[in-house]
Amino acid sequence: MKLTVFGATGGVGHEVVRQALEAGHEVTAVVRDPARLDVPAHERLRVEVVRDLTDEDALVPVLAGREAVVSALGSASNKQARLTPVAGPALRAIVSAMDRAGVTRLSAVSAAPLGPVTPADGVLARRLVLPVLRRVLRDVYADLAVMEAAIAGSRAGWTVVRPPRLLNRPRTGAYRRAVDGNVPGGRSIARADVADALLSALSDPAASGHAIGIAT
Repeated sequence: MKLTVFGATGGVGHEVVRQALEAGHEVTAVVRDPARLDVPAHERLRVEVVRDLTDEDALVPVLAGREAVVSALGSASNKQARLTPVAGPALRAIVSAMDRAGVTRLSAVSAAPLGPVTPADGVLARRLVLPVLRRVLRDVYADLAVMEAAIAGSRAGWTVVRPPRLLNRPRTGAYRRAVDGNVPGGRSIARADVADALLSALSDPAASGHAIGIAT
């Protein structure tokens, strides 16, 4: 598969690029600073510098001839999300550029707190943990909510992946999934497993048009 990866220099994005190359895909990694892409040179890896991810005209060339897009974009902090939100504005431009370039498949990382709260989450999580988390990181989640709305309104076959707390651990492939909901009791997951889920969704017709909760 020919992929374009946004957010390739982040923890999840780096894993997406690495795993995609290992799986035999052709990867176009879109970055602002190529020096931050900690992936060895590869014959199936092309690095493209795009400084402004809201510039739709600049995005079309890096999408031309691609079959799918993976977005690992997200704000690094609540302050950044408040002052210069990343995911929402970028994905609005990306889905429009995808339409112009004829790219029809998209997977993007979001966050578990955007998913529905259910009784399976437990009283402590429902009444304390999630409300506090949503308040403390309200700008991050507001940015991701804008992103999800832009994706859901696109013409692409899309999948949003919603993980809980991210850990720097090896890929296991043994994580749990919940379609259009969160994994009961799911508290964390390896970034490498999030990357695995993003890539796996691209070839899973049943994942198209859904938000997938994942957790270890």
